[in-house]
Amino acid sequence: MPFTLEALIIGLARVAGSLPVLRWAFVGAIIAIAVDFSDLFMKNLLPNSTFGGLGGIEGYQTWDKTLDLVYMLTFLYVALKWTGIARNVAIGLFAYRMVGFAVFEFASSRWILLLFPNVFEFWFLFVAGRNALRPGYVLTIQRTVIWLVTLGALKLAQEWILHGGRYLDKYRATDVVADWWDVITRPF
Repeated sequence: MPFTLEALIIGLARVAGSLPVLRWAFVGAIIAIAVDFSDLFMKNLLPNSTFGGLGGIEGYQTWDKTLDLVYMLTFLYVALKWTGIARNVAIGLFAYRMVGFAVFEFASSRWILLLFPNVFEFWFLFVAGRNALRPGYVLTIQRTVIWLVTLGALKLAQEWILHGGRYLDKYRATDVVADWWDVITRPF
């Protein structure tokens, strides 16, 4: 991928957005995930900015998945401090996603991401939320299985929207915001 100013700006934002998790696991994870999605907006807005064209991002999916590693590594760093089943599941899900990332890079097919959904992200958010909001909630094997099935289904639905059906590929992020704004304000 050729280096461009657009890639640099978005890359720096993604790295900066990953750092709060090191201080505040739950809130930091929400910030990191929001910043991960924000590149869709930045990608739409930067080329049309007052700076003029900034070079675009060739091979966006590979670039995006590579930048995902930054926040995922911060998540892993925090998860390694956990104990028991929460830690073990986090490590396993991280390893599973890394295998998926390698296969995705080799195959260059977004369908691979459906076979290796990033359940690690949702698991981390769940455990960090539990630690912050309900620290007494014990993860038994049965509860863990139920949560993994639930989180896996939610993540697979998200991966399908993004990579299987490619529903957001048809829209510019700013158009989605404008459409939602119209729906919300229409009654008024």
